[in-house]
Amino acid sequence: MRVVIQRVSEAHVTVAGKVTGKIGLGYMILAGVEENDTEKDADWLAQKIVNLRVFEDDEGKMNRSVMDVGGAVLCISQFTLIADYKKGNRPSFIKAARPEKAVPLFEHFKNQLAAAGLQVESGIFGADMKVSLVNDGPVTITMDSITKN
Repeated sequence: MRVVIQRVSEAHVTVAGKVTGKIGLGYMILAGVEENDTEKDADWLAQKIVNLRVFEDDEGKMNRSVMDVGGAVLCISQFTLIADYKKGNRPSFIKAARPEKAVPLFEHFKNQLAAAGLQVESGIFGADMKVSLVNDGPVTITMDSITKN
């Protein structure tokens, strides 16, 4: 699994003009599922995200987690994160998991974040989504579960 985490002061997603997820302070996470990913990948990433310390403490140092600041998560499925761009100029998405595998794994990932105590909002898997956010900092972190080994 591959994720892009952005520290935000606010974010929301709309589908067909209707807001399906909205948060204030927290993370906007784009998440892509690869064909070989498992629940262990989702669990590892969720745990890293919950404990990631990129919010400032009283001294201005990035020393607080999203849990520490009472933040929330807006989680957006994004198969394009799995793009293979090595050949030519048109990316291939052949390594991205098919919906029958990606949907349950994406839901498991969101459930792990929620089980840790986070408010989790999201878009609609496979829909044409419009995401708006205010990247705070800006702080943007990428993670890939392949690095867990």
